[in-house]
Amino acid sequence: MIRHQQSFQAFTETPVQLLDSEGRWVADFDCDLEPEKLLDLYRSMVAARLMDERFERLQRSGRSSFFAPLSGHEAAQIALAKAIKPGLDWFFPYYRDYGAALALGLPAEEVFAQVMGTANDTAKGRQMPMHPGSKGLNIFTTVSAIAAHIPPAVGAALSMKLQNTGQVAITSFGDGATSEGDFHAALNFAGAQGAPVVFVCENNGYAISVPFEEQSGSGTVAEKAKAYGMPGYLVDGMDVLACYYLLREVTAQARSGLGPSLVDAQVYRYGPHSSADDDSHYRDAEEKEHWQQRDPIKRMRLYLKSRKLWDEDAEVELRDELNAHFAGAIAKAEEAGKPPKAWMFGDVFADMPPHLAEQKAELEG
Repeated sequence: MIRHQQSFQAFTETPVQLLDSEGRWVADFDCDLEPEKLLDLYRSMVAARLMDERFERLQRSGRSSFFAPLSGHEAAQIALAKAIKPGLDWFFPYYRDYGAALALGLPAEEVFAQVMGTANDTAKGRQMPMHPGSKGLNIFTTVSAIAAHIPPAVGAALSMKLQNTGQVAITSFGDGATSEGDFHAALNFAGAQGAPVVFVCENNGYAISVPFEEQSGSGTVAEKAKAYGMPGYLVDGMDVLACYYLLREVTAQARSGLGPSLVDAQVYRYGPHSSADDDSHYRDAEEKEHWQQRDPIKRMRLYLKSRKLWDEDAEVELRDELNAHFAGAIAKAEEAGKPPKAWMFGDVFADMPPHLAEQKAELEG
C-alpha cells in the first residue's frame, strides 16, 4: 500500500496552529488564501453560531423538543465543509454538525423544518431534531446511535476506490464515539483497505459528562491512528485556518490514493451536551472562560481586521442579514404546519398491504 506523504507532521503532541488566540498569524509560511475564501470561512462560522442561538430559543419556547449546541465547534465544522468538493464527496455527520451541513448548502428552511419537525422536513418529521441529511448534497442522514455512521462512511469510501470515482468520504464524530466498537472496526478496515476516507474527531473533551482521560488510555485521539496504519493529526480545532489547511491536504491525499487519515480537532462546546444536560455538574465557569478566550470567531475576526478585510460595519451588516434570513426560514418552516399523522404509513411498502390500508383509513376517518 502507498503510504502518506504529508507536509503536516503526524503524531505530534502539540496541535497544529496557524492563528493564535489574538488572531495573529504564527505559521512559518505565508497565508496564500484569497480574501474571498477568508471571508467565506468567517461568514460561515458566524452563520453557524447565530443558527445555534436560534436552536436554543426554539427549544426553550417549546417550538422544538431538543437540541445539541454546536457553539465552539464552528472552526472544525466549517473547515471540513470547505475542504471537500460539494456534490462529489460524501459527508457522514454526527448530530452536532448542522454548521457543516449549512456550509455545504443545506437550506436554512430545511434546517429549521427538521429541528422543528414540520411538514417541510424532508424526513417528514420522523427523525429526532439535529439529524440533518440530504441526498442531493451527498450528506448522509445523521443517526442517533453513537459511532454507527462511521462504518458506512468506510463502506462508501471503499466503493469509491473500487469504482475509481475520484470521490472522498469524510466523517465526523465526538470523542465519545472513539470509545465505541464501531469506531475501531471502521478505522481498522479503512487502514487495511486504503479507503479514501477522512476521519474527523471534533474532540470537545467530554462524552456528555465523562472527560476524555476517563474514556481512553491514550493521550490523544490522533495517536490511535498508529494502530490502523494511517497518520493521525492533532490540530487546534478552534483555529479555522489550521483546520482548513490540514483538512484540505488530507482530503487531497485520500483522493490521490494515499489512503485514510484521522484528524483530532481539539474544540470546546460552550453549551451543555444537549438541552437535556446540565453541564454545571461536571465543569466549572473558569474552564469555560479559559476556552472562550480562544473563540474561533473572535480569532478569525481579529485576523481579518489585521488584513483590512473586515470592520464593525461589516459585522453589523452580516449579523443583521443572517438574523433576518433565519427568522424568515423559521417562519416558512412553521407555516407548513405539522406532518399529517397518515404520513406514518408511507415509504414502507411499494404497495400498501390491506391491514395498513385499513389502519390508515381508520385514522383518517
